[in-house]
Amino acid sequence: MTTSWAIVTHGLAKRYGSVDAVRALDLHVTRAGITGFLGRNGAGKTTTIKMLLGMIHPSSGSGAVLDLPIDDRAGSLAIRRRVAYVTEDKQTYSYLTVAEMIRFTRSFYDDWRPDVERRLLADYALPPHRKVKALSKGMRTKLALLLALARKPELLILDEPSEGLDPVSIEELLRALVAAGADGTTIFFSSHQIAEVERIVDRVCLLDRGALAADFSLDHMRQEYRRITLGFAGEPPAGFRIPGVEHVRTIGRQLEIFVTANADAVVAEARRALAVSVDVRPLGLRDVFLQTVQHDGP
Repeated sequence: MTTSWAIVTHGLAKRYGSVDAVRALDLHVTRAGITGFLGRNGAGKTTTIKMLLGMIHPSSGSGAVLDLPIDDRAGSLAIRRRVAYVTEDKQTYSYLTVAEMIRFTRSFYDDWRPDVERRLLADYALPPHRKVKALSKGMRTKLALLLALARKPELLILDEPSEGLDPVSIEELLRALVAAGADGTTIFFSSHQIAEVERIVDRVCLLDRGALAADFSLDHMRQEYRRITLGFAGEPPAGFRIPGVEHVRTIGRQLEIFVTANADAVVAEARRALAVSVDVRPLGLRDVFLQTVQHDGP
């Protein structure tokens, strides 16, 4: 039975000795659209991706990609036929030319799209006769994307795709991902570059110290997430136990409140508590990221 999830995990974990790289991860990624997998370096993003693709085995828990189990050999092989993966280092056979690398990869896929290959070769201005080892990092990223997208994968997974790229190459990468998403490919990409993620994603899964710290849509964040700063003539009151209040910080006679819903109810409560000043500001993804990872417990 086909579900609405491109990726789903239940209690997924990976331990290396006494180190929990990924802890009890319950992840849900919808089909279609672009989901950002956000987290600091070392948060467990790459480990999670490698478990999803069968490259390493979970210590516990379960997961499925495109409704195929990740801990089953046959399922894992089927996943890799239907999913394209672009690694952080964009590994390819460096001694081949661009044209040879394309021909080599094309031979494995019956559904290869020559028209997409030609279009991306031109769009990315890839030099067919240059050896891969002579390409810049930005060009290697473009080649990796061409090899992935010419297959028309159901799901494209990328691990830190913009790492080491210059601003022009990053801009081209983001445009390519948006175009692939519009063409019907589900995109799941890890990054710690918050500004890039915010520009193109529909949804964010935020990983911190191996655990899922937040999961939200960008539309909901923009509509509901707020930082509310309240000033009082005397000592600020305790309380504000309202659904949607995530964190409350006292700074002298001020309260700084981070909310994910019900900002109006918080303001109304502040008025009843005789707040002398009320400042409500929307939060960007960088603010949400910092609020989450700074307050998330060990």
